[in-house]
Amino acid sequence: MTVSRTSVFTPMKAELPPNTDLNAIIADLVDDHVSAPVGRDQDGLAAIAATAREHGINLDIIVVQGNPGIEANLRDLATEVGKIEGGTVVVFSDDWLGTYSDQFTRGHLEWAEDRAKYHGPEQTTGSAQVFVDRLEQPETVSWTVLTLVMLALLIASIGGLYVVKSRRADRSDSHTPVA
Repeated sequence: MTVSRTSVFTPMKAELPPNTDLNAIIADLVDDHVSAPVGRDQDGLAAIAATAREHGINLDIIVVQGNPGIEANLRDLATEVGKIEGGTVVVFSDDWLGTYSDQFTRGHLEWAEDRAKYHGPEQTTGSAQVFVDRLEQPETVSWTVLTLVMLALLIASIGGLYVVKSRRADRSDSHTPVA
C-alpha cells in the first residue's frame, strides 16, 4: 500500500491575469500611480490617486483589459505589485477588482470593493472614486470589540441564570415540610 504525502494546504503560485507584464505595470505607475490601457480615463484615475495620497492613502490604480479567467487573478496581481510598491493597490478589470494593502485590513478592503464592482469598463473612474471614498470612511464595526461584548453578555447571562436557579433552590429547600 502506497501513501501519498501531498498536502492540500500547499500555497498555490500567484497567477496573474493573461497577457500581464508586471515590469511594464511597475514602470507605468512611476509617473502618476496609474497603469491603464489606452482609452481609459488615465487623467481621471490619476486625479483620484493623487487625492487619495493627499488624504494619507498610498494608492496605486491598475486597469486591465477584459475580465481574467477568475477574479482571484486580480488580487494576485495587486499583491505582486504591493510587495514591490507597498501601500494600497487596486486592480480593475471590466467587472471585477482585486486589492492589496499594507495599510487597511482585508475586511475594510472588501467592504470598499463591494460598491466598486460590476460597473463595467466605461465606469472605471467612478468605481475608483467609490472605492477610495469607502476607504476613507472609518471601519464601522470593530469585530474584536463586538466579539468581546457578545462574550461579556453571554457570561453575564450564564451568571444571572446561576443566581436565579440558586435562589429558587434555596426557596424550595426552606419550604419543604419536615416530617
